[in-house]
Amino acid sequence: MITVTEHAASKVAELIAAEGYDGHGLRVQVVGGGCSGMQYRLGFDEARDDDKVIEEHGLNVFVDLKSALYLAGSTVDYVEGLMGAGFKIENPNVRSQCGCGESFAV
Repeated sequence: MITVTEHAASKVAELIAAEGYDGHGLRVQVVGGGCSGMQYRLGFDEARDDDKVIEEHGLNVFVDLKSALYLAGSTVDYVEGLMGAGFKIENPNVRSQCGCGESFAV
């Protein structure tokens, strides 16, 4: 389904604690938008009835059934570098993406 690296899970847990979202997990969604047609949306949330719930490194990850089709085999990581830091999704289903890397097509 979807994998979250230990570094990403740790960063999400840190952000959840800092923002006061105790009891929440990470929602990973694919939504329409961007110049290539689809984009990722990450946020803090609670489980919904039809979610797939994945537990990775003590973090609950919630994925709706539609997004699960596009995210199969994906990895969520947190990267830090000279140009900044942020969450990065490696998705083997992506066939093309825009130049800025914010949207994709399958």
